[in-house]
Amino acid sequence: MLRSLFAGVTGLQAHQIAMDVESNNIANVNTIGYKYSRANFSDLLAQTAQIATAPQGDLGGKNAVQIGLGTTINSVTRIMTQGSIQNTDKNTDVAIQGDGFFIVSSDAGSTYKYSRSGDFKFDASGNFVDNGGFIVQGWVRDEVTGKVDSTAPISNINIPPGLTTPANASTAVNLKANLDSGETVETFNPTNTMGTYNLTDYLGYVAASPGPYTAAQTAANTIRTANTDASEDMKVMFNDQGRSMVMQTGQGVWISYKPAVQNEAITAVAGAFSFDLNGTTISGTTPGPLAADNAGYIAQQVNAKTALTGVVATVGALGALVLTNDNARASDLDATKNIRITAVNAGATAVGIAATVANTTNTTAYNYTYASNAVDLANNAAPINTTFRTTEQLRLIMQEHAQLVTGGTGIEVIINPQGQYKFTNNNDGDAIQEDLKMQVTAYSSTAGNITSNTRFTEVMQAVDGTLIEGSTGIRLSQSLNAATHSASIDIYDSLGSKHTLKMDFRKTGVDSVTGATWSMKLSVPAPGEINTVAPLNEISGQVSFGSDGSLSSYTPTNVNFTGNNGSAPNQNVNIKLGTSNAFDGITSFDATSGTSGISQDGFPGGDIVGIRIDQSGTLIGSFSNGRSFGLAQIGMAKFTNNEGLVADGGNVFLQSANSGDPIIGTAATAGRGFMQSSALEASNVDLSKSLTNLIIIQRGYQANAKTITTSDTLLETLLGIKR
Repeated sequence: MLRSLFAGVTGLQAHQIAMDVESNNIANVNTIGYKYSRANFSDLLAQTAQIATAPQGDLGGKNAVQIGLGTTINSVTRIMTQGSIQNTDKNTDVAIQGDGFFIVSSDAGSTYKYSRSGDFKFDASGNFVDNGGFIVQGWVRDEVTGKVDSTAPISNINIPPGLTTPANASTAVNLKANLDSGETVETFNPTNTMGTYNLTDYLGYVAASPGPYTAAQTAANTIRTANTDASEDMKVMFNDQGRSMVMQTGQGVWISYKPAVQNEAITAVAGAFSFDLNGTTISGTTPGPLAADNAGYIAQQVNAKTALTGVVATVGALGALVLTNDNARASDLDATKNIRITAVNAGATAVGIAATVANTTNTTAYNYTYASNAVDLANNAAPINTTFRTTEQLRLIMQEHAQLVTGGTGIEVIINPQGQYKFTNNNDGDAIQEDLKMQVTAYSSTAGNITSNTRFTEVMQAVDGTLIEGSTGIRLSQSLNAATHSASIDIYDSLGSKHTLKMDFRKTGVDSVTGATWSMKLSVPAPGEINTVAPLNEISGQVSFGSDGSLSSYTPTNVNFTGNNGSAPNQNVNIKLGTSNAFDGITSFDATSGTSGISQDGFPGGDIVGIRIDQSGTLIGSFSNGRSFGLAQIGMAKFTNNEGLVADGGNVFLQSANSGDPIIGTAATAGRGFMQSSALEASNVDLSKSLTNLIIIQRGYQANAKTITTSDTLLETLLGIKR
């Protein structure tokens, strides 16, 4: 028989197999995750009619004479190139972009199958399955740690239907904010309210210590203690436009509670006289012999120097000299305040000036100056002073001086809820009309290099005016304010109940070397508790900053919260304001106070409302409480030789001896591709190429058939020889 006849048969057989392979490719052009195959032809062994010979002498070598015996399909190669990614509307569809395979199992992980088809869904039991019912393998969230451990062995992914998450009690509150350190602030609140008390009762309390005390003494001490605790440093006060007082040591104001009036009886004696009035010498020679004439002459000498002394002289009844200082002039030290007659010579005494004493002082105005080391009124039984540091110290000494100057014990000074000094003049029950006529002027000192503080002066000048004893009138300063900032956040107890934790900050001190200090008050609504002493629902601390605005230290660093609603008591909540000497939390720059970030880690219980899948293959559950966290993670396998996998139908592959062992891990790591949710990988079949291959296979098949028919013709010719 002719060898060509059998060669043609092998060609037909091989092209038939190629046709089968290509037809299968075309059949799976729309199969999700399908990888097309290619039939590889190879020739069969050739029949050697003559072997090859080597060159010998002058005779050249000869090639072997071989006659081929046909072709066969040597192998079918699966081409594992990436298919195009098609977006879908199903959130559990997953496509792999890059190398790797999904892992599925039908027997709880005893055997694994591998797939590129990510058309997944949840069954009635919450199993994450493919279209064949195989359960996707991966890692499930540990209920104890709340984490998905991708280093553990893979298992069935199962998310129970109607999954709920229990409440998680808050354990930490993180705050990132800035507290304005500038001289002008936008957020501020009035300084703390201060009441008044009877100093006599307080001194009686001190004298009677340790008791027993009268009710009035106890009440006076209670108010004084509260005032001292709530008192604020005037240096950190702001006016009602939010501008800092910028108080420096020695700065302050003069306050006059009524004009200083001094009556001096003048005699009819003529002669030379000399005396000092507020440090300025007044001298001359009285004409005599009438007292009124002498008083008029002396008044002329006094009025000639009013600009230096502030004193105006007039002639009163019976020829008396009336000296008056309304304390209305701004002054350097006390040159134009009050009435001080000193250095009286014999001639002045003879005409009646300070005839009874060597020196006369009539004080109705006081200069109040700021001092960082002012007397602490909490430990001082005699508060009358002219220096102050705090709002309460100034309040107290103004009240004491007002009572001292007028003799009116019904005069009261308080700090009202608007942060204003409020003066009232109540009837004290005696027969003397004790009125207040207040006059505030700036204080400065050339000798002490002390300039006037315009802002503080303006604040206090608002009290200028008259208060009639027993009237309903009041005099008010402008408001004093402290720079403040507040932030709040809801924290959760063990039951998932919500409680608002408020954080109030208030500027309390500033130092050019060490930086600023702010008080911090944490509070929760009653009946919640965060303190062991009253008030139980609030606790106070402070925050200190460095000169560069960085956080130095703060207290408290944590609170123990008890909701008193059946939740677990003494819930520890860490207060995290940042790292010392760093800028990662709360800061104090010259910028508007504001909260840039606040968070906490608690949440109430909730039911699952949806699931999405991220690029790492993590199934993230969204709950009705607004929380989202990973419930499971899809595992991914990678093989050394993907083409060595064996197709098992249903869009899955099996491991073979030539594929290598699966290397299992998470997506987007160690060369594995990433996952894209709501998408599927299309078949990688190129239809144009496949149809072209059909033509090629068809022509090959036809040509091999022609070989057979031609060989048949030859055989017919051979058989014809016998005829």
